[in-house]
Amino acid sequence: MAFTLGDYVLVLDEDLSGFVKEIAGETISIETDDGFLLNFKAKELVVAKPKQPLKNELFSHKSINTVISEKEQPKRKNKIKLRAKDSYEPTMEVDLHINQLVKSSKGMSNHEMLTLQLDTARRQLDFAITKRIQKVVFIHGVGEGVLRIELEYLFGRYDNLKFYDANYQKYGLGATEVYIYQNLKR
Repeated sequence: MAFTLGDYVLVLDEDLSGFVKEIAGETISIETDDGFLLNFKAKELVVAKPKQPLKNELFSHKSINTVISEKEQPKRKNKIKLRAKDSYEPTMEVDLHINQLVKSSKGMSNHEMLTLQLDTARRQLDFAITKRIQKVVFIHGVGEGVLRIELEYLFGRYDNLKFYDANYQKYGLGATEVYIYQNLKR
């Protein structure tokens, strides 16, 4: 496209426009509406008509009132208010005690029980992430702490969550609460 000095141009893929001030091969210098000189390649610009200031004759008193009445917002509906305590309550609990996962652990080795508990925790965590559930409490019990350490290792592999001890009054020392960040940019 051929440009001449003084042409009003728009920049493609950006919200910029201005007048051509200098042409050097494929590089075009424009002066923006704010007075800045910027260089662009010719293929990034397109010629346009200069912006015309709005004239008062275009708007009548009647058309302004019509626009205002269209823009009036309807009254807001009353929202149900939650108590502050309710908003911090976890929405999902996962009990990882082995007797909650199988009818009988008889004949299972410690490794098999731990693997089952970790697979359940991973599956429930993935479910919570896909269903956009923000808080999950994993009840693991106190014991020797092996399951707790493995859970912390599992949670550490996720970028979009943080974890900490759950409410002591409700769960004691045997539970971990996980908060899942929902708006993670990928």
